[in-house]
Amino acid sequence: MTIKDIIQVIEKSAPRAYAEEWDNVGLLIGNEDDTANGVLIALELTETVLQEAIDGGFNLILTHHPLIFSGIKKINPHDPTGRMIRQAIAHNIAVYAAHTNLDNAPDGVNHILARKIGLQESAILSPQQHQLSKLVTFVPVQHTQKVREAIFAAGAGCIGNYDFCSFAVEGEGTFRAGEQTHPFVGEVGKYHTEKEHRIETVFPTYLRRQVVAALVAAHPYEEPAYDLYQLENTTGQAGIGVIGTLPEPMDEKDFLLRLKQILNIPVLRHSGFIGKQVRKVALCGGSGSFLIHSALERNADVFITADLKYHDFFTPDKKMLLVDAGHYETEQFATSILLDILKQNFSNFAAQISVHSTNAVKYLI
Repeated sequence: MTIKDIIQVIEKSAPRAYAEEWDNVGLLIGNEDDTANGVLIALELTETVLQEAIDGGFNLILTHHPLIFSGIKKINPHDPTGRMIRQAIAHNIAVYAAHTNLDNAPDGVNHILARKIGLQESAILSPQQHQLSKLVTFVPVQHTQKVREAIFAAGAGCIGNYDFCSFAVEGEGTFRAGEQTHPFVGEVGKYHTEKEHRIETVFPTYLRRQVVAALVAAHPYEEPAYDLYQLENTTGQAGIGVIGTLPEPMDEKDFLLRLKQILNIPVLRHSGFIGKQVRKVALCGGSGSFLIHSALERNADVFITADLKYHDFFTPDKKMLLVDAGHYETEQFATSILLDILKQNFSNFAAQISVHSTNAVKYLI
């Protein structure tokens, strides 16, 4: 098994296309063609985690937060990032990061946090834009089903929880085969008409290459005609944040005490209580202050996130309880997601979560 094999199963669950433009995800250090000897998983790479990988014989480290995030001008032993890059390379250890692509994934960081809290009827708080495309192609009537099945198998035709979605209308195609062609129907040099179906379907934009390849392979024509369109529709599957409801309303203070217990955190920062029951909960693991207004627009009773600034707590204007539950604490379950992906796909492979906490924030109680 190669490192590339592991990357492919991770990116099937958390496609790299779901990452935000400013992010740096994927294989940051190493060669994807190397054999994978074992995987160590951590929220971020620290020198302690790296030493654990060295001692345990792991040659691939999966993290949520990227080790290399912004531009690096020097790699030397005088800063932690430089030291870790040098040591990872020296010990032939690959480093892979699944960051905002795992945040935005259909069963990613925010969804597992929502399940831990017990939210029901969960939906994406801010769906991603420009993740859908439409394919239109023209197929001889008798070959319609074969082509449909091929592009469906490649990942096209899904709308929400429905699959095999397409539309077809019959029409008349015309063409004249030129010299050096081998037409499936018609004759070289002669004008030809053919009853065809115009097939339309949607697909995730990141699957464009696979869908087009499947179409070309299944289509009977030597030169299949097809059109691709970028759609403005949202998928409802990918996006940042989650909003859902508790099974029963809770008192604000009781809800926060329960949240502390779930996240195993000694302290929470929050805005003033507003004197109403908590039922609708919005959340965003990690730094999510940019979603405060989205939570307000969705009439959330509480919004849970991290890294809030002082003035952020004024924004809800007593319409919503705002909670800073810590960056590490709200994303801590990312490691479990990565481990589950590997276990589901590679049952007899050495993969484990680091025994070390990488949380840099400490609390004096």
